[in-house]
Amino acid sequence: MIKKLHDAGVRSEHAYTAGLASIAASFLSWTLSEKKESAGRDRADRWGIFVGEWAPTFLALGLALAQYEQQDGTFPN
Repeated sequence: MIKKLHDAGVRSEHAYTAGLASIAASFLSWTLSEKKESAGRDRADRWGIFVGEWAPTFLALGLALAQYEQQDGTFPN
């Protein structure tokens, strides 16, 4: 999967940026849900947690891509 992402042009910097953006999106979705929806704070918390779970995935992909890039496109033995 990492090789396919790398071959498609995705680099570790892209994944790290997506991770940081998802942290910001988590806070934004929580804030907007709390202010704009009448469902209350519980629903806002669920939105924030849902979006916040994306960040570790993107950061882990960034680490895997960085390792792949350091090995000149080959996986370490």
